[in-house]
Amino acid sequence: MISSFNLDKVKELFRDFYTLTRIRVTLFDERFEELSSYPEHLPEFCRLLRSDPVSAKQCRLCDKEACRAASTRHATYIYRCHAGLTEAISPVYFGNIVIGYLFFGHVFSYPDYETGWTEIRSRCRSCHVDEEALHAACLKRPIISEEYILAASHLLHAVASYLCMERMVTIRRQELPVRIDDYIMAHLDENLSACDICREFHIGKTFLYEIAHQSYGTGIAQHIRNLRVARAQSLLLEHPELRISEISSMCGFANYNYFITMFKRVTGVTPKAYRRQHLAAIPDTGSAPRSILS
Repeated sequence: MISSFNLDKVKELFRDFYTLTRIRVTLFDERFEELSSYPEHLPEFCRLLRSDPVSAKQCRLCDKEACRAASTRHATYIYRCHAGLTEAISPVYFGNIVIGYLFFGHVFSYPDYETGWTEIRSRCRSCHVDEEALHAACLKRPIISEEYILAASHLLHAVASYLCMERMVTIRRQELPVRIDDYIMAHLDENLSACDICREFHIGKTFLYEIAHQSYGTGIAQHIRNLRVARAQSLLLEHPELRISEISSMCGFANYNYFITMFKRVTGVTPKAYRRQHLAAIPDTGSAPRSILS
């Protein structure tokens, strides 16, 4: 693990989340291992499914794939699990690094029980579970609307940010993903490549790519580009006297046109338009504007 969570405080926060939503919430680490949940016990429906080894394996794979999807999106991901219940995953970030995942699930979100059971029965046809018992457990799940789930997912995203804001998690700076990220930040203005990073940390490219996808939610080259664009966003606002070509070089983009292309791909606008839009929104206080990313 690259981080350490204060599980007592996390449990209190989860209890509050459950009190408000009545939806079970779980914390996974960056390796998709469960750390804490509230309530601790799975609902009867899920306990029945996981009593079957094949279905239990499908549940674990479904959780892992959802975590990966959420880290790629850099946002809360709402989906139906392999058994047909609705779930949501929100990545927990410490700076640029994914250090865990918040999950809520086991939600029955259908217009009525008949519609839901038809879908769930079809999905669970290959499971070696008593169908009548599964149906009875299904009927015990409350029907929850899509609007309610969306609102709960927003709250889940806020909780993910709150974990770090309230110091419920600390990061272990000696861990490799953290050291790699620090190294990248210190050399953003240089011609930095995956090979440079591998040489610095004496690791292979395959291992580096695994670290990048698990810890940053993207490939190593894209992670470096994202960090360079983020630095360019700060410089554009903090130093309006600098030419855009100067900022391009300061952020490690050797080719000016490539910088423009990458900046627009990440932010949706050109550097010139970004600076104009955001500086116009900052009141003139007689001092240099502060970065909106700080």
